[in-house]
Amino acid sequence: MFEASLKARQFSRGQSIEGTVVAIGPKVAFVDVGGKGEAEIDVEELKDVDGTFEVAVGDRIHARIVSTSGGIVLSRKGVRNAATQHEIEEAFRAGLAVEGKVVQEIKGGYEVRIARERAFCPLSQIDIARTAEPAVHVGRVYAFRVTEYSENGKNVVVSRRKHLEAEQRAVADELRKTIVPGAVLTGRVVSVRDFGAFVDLGGGIQGLLHVSEMGWSRVTNPNAVVAAGDQITVKVLRVDEATQKISLGIKDLLTDPWSTVPATYQVGQVINGRVSRVAQFGVFVELAPGIDGLVPVSETGLAQDTDLKRTFTPGAPLDVVILEIDTTARRIRLSSRAVASAQEAEEVREYSERQDASPSGSVGSLADKLRGALQKP
Repeated sequence: MFEASLKARQFSRGQSIEGTVVAIGPKVAFVDVGGKGEAEIDVEELKDVDGTFEVAVGDRIHARIVSTSGGIVLSRKGVRNAATQHEIEEAFRAGLAVEGKVVQEIKGGYEVRIARERAFCPLSQIDIARTAEPAVHVGRVYAFRVTEYSENGKNVVVSRRKHLEAEQRAVADELRKTIVPGAVLTGRVVSVRDFGAFVDLGGGIQGLLHVSEMGWSRVTNPNAVVAAGDQITVKVLRVDEATQKISLGIKDLLTDPWSTVPATYQVGQVINGRVSRVAQFGVFVELAPGIDGLVPVSETGLAQDTDLKRTFTPGAPLDVVILEIDTTARRIRLSSRAVASAQEAEEVREYSERQDASPSGSVGSLADKLRGALQKP
């Protein structure tokens, strides 16, 4: 009786039915639709836009009967489009992501295929950053958010940017838990300005690496230290919860040059330094990277009202004598005026040692030579 009921089942053109794929040939596939014999369907209708089979033997499919003459012929075009449109509409209403392939560039954006449905993605919505070469996206498969669905699916607008921003927010929420003062993180330099560099810590979260925190030495050109695209390790210095501003630093991760000062420098030592900057109250001299000392106006050997900027040029070498060292306050007081006196004293000492070692020589000749040594520039 069951077999008889199947044989008695009537099929008509335009009818929507469900069946099981029982075989796939080179050109057609055979589908068991529960009646006498099997229905046929073009194998191309079982493939996606890339030519890959969407179904296999044993899978059930929905199709529509397009012919009953000499056998049952099926097509998925109408049924599948309706199902796809319904899925896109549901994704639009639920705010879910759909997968689509960027097919080609068109005016103002891109044509995107979602299954076999056409959608439009504006150029500004294909990525978070501005796209310099629009063609790089053609052929790529991305996740999109459906931002507009109207006219029963004839007008579908999608945005990859909104999907990426949603992902970034999710990542940022977790990442912010790790961004605390003292944390050491790896980031990417996004841009470099005169006052420092902005560093992407992930999830779209950026922090500022100020020029004063780029190293122990005075940095006048941030581009000489970092460049856009560089991967760098930074330390979180401060996090402003109200403004969400993050301050970063590098120099705390480097060896503090002042730790070597006690073993390297002594009071009375003559050092050849470099003028780093000039102020009204004196001249700053770099003794080594990260170690600056100050020559007060009174120790320059010039009058108090002298314009120091006309005498001392940043970057120029300058011999100085160390007058005072305060490692706690990180201050070294220097003198350029005392250099001449120190050099004269050293010459007298060397001369005296040579004379002590020589039995010959009169008092008069010794005085003449001493006088000559003191008159040296």
